[in-house]
Amino acid sequence: MPTTIDKSTLEFLAELSEHNTREWFADHKKRYESARKNYITFLGELLDEMQHFEPATQGQQGKDLVFRIYRDVRFSNDKRPYKDHFGAYLAEGGRKSILPGYYLHLAGNGKSFLAGGLWMPPSDYLKAVRQEIDYNLDALKSIVEAPSFKNKFGDLQGEKLKTTPKGYDKENPAIEYLRFKSWNAVMPLSDNTVLSKDFMKVVLDGFKAVKPLNDFLMEPLKEVGAE
Repeated sequence: MPTTIDKSTLEFLAELSEHNTREWFADHKKRYESARKNYITFLGELLDEMQHFEPATQGQQGKDLVFRIYRDVRFSNDKRPYKDHFGAYLAEGGRKSILPGYYLHLAGNGKSFLAGGLWMPPSDYLKAVRQEIDYNLDALKSIVEAPSFKNKFGDLQGEKLKTTPKGYDKENPAIEYLRFKSWNAVMPLSDNTVLSKDFMKVVLDGFKAVKPLNDFLMEPLKEVGAE
C-alpha cells in the first residue's frame, strides 16, 4: 500500500495557521516533526513513481525538495514566523530550480493544491518562452485548451503584464498567453482527497497531466542554456 497523508498532518498545519507563534510551535515541535516525516515519506514514494514518466526526478530525494517551514520575515510586513503549509518543488536541479517543474502544496482547511509549469523565470528564459509561444501557439493551445486539461486545472494561472510585451503587437493571436510572466496550471485538492487512500494516484495523475505543459515550456530553455 502506498503511503497516505495522516489526518494528524493536516490537523497540525490547520492549527499552525491559527497559532503561528514561536511559543506554540515549540510546544508542538514533535507534532511538526511527525507531520514533516509523513510528508517526506509520501514525497519519496511519489518520486519513485514519477521516474517512470519524468526523468528529472531520478536520483532525487524527498527531504531535499521540501521548502523550509521557517519564513524569512526580514523584509516582510507579515511577521508570522512560520509557513502554514508544506511545499516541495520537483524539477531538474531540485527545489531551487528555475526550470519548469511540479509543486505539491499541503495545507489544512482545504487549501492544498498541486501545480506545474514555470514560475517567474529570469528575463532570458521569459523571452525564450514567449518566442516559443509566438511560433507554436497551436501546440500550446492543444495542451492547455484540451478538455481533459481544463477539467483538472481550469485556465492557466500566473502573474500577467497589463500591457503588451515588448516586441509584440497587441493584435497577436497569442497575446493572452504572451502577457504571462509565469505559466502555471493549478489543481485544488480538498482535505478529503488529500486524506484518501488514492491520494498518491491523484497526484501522479495530476503531474502526468501537466507534463506536456512542462515539456512545452522546457523546449526553448534548452537552447538558452546551450548559449
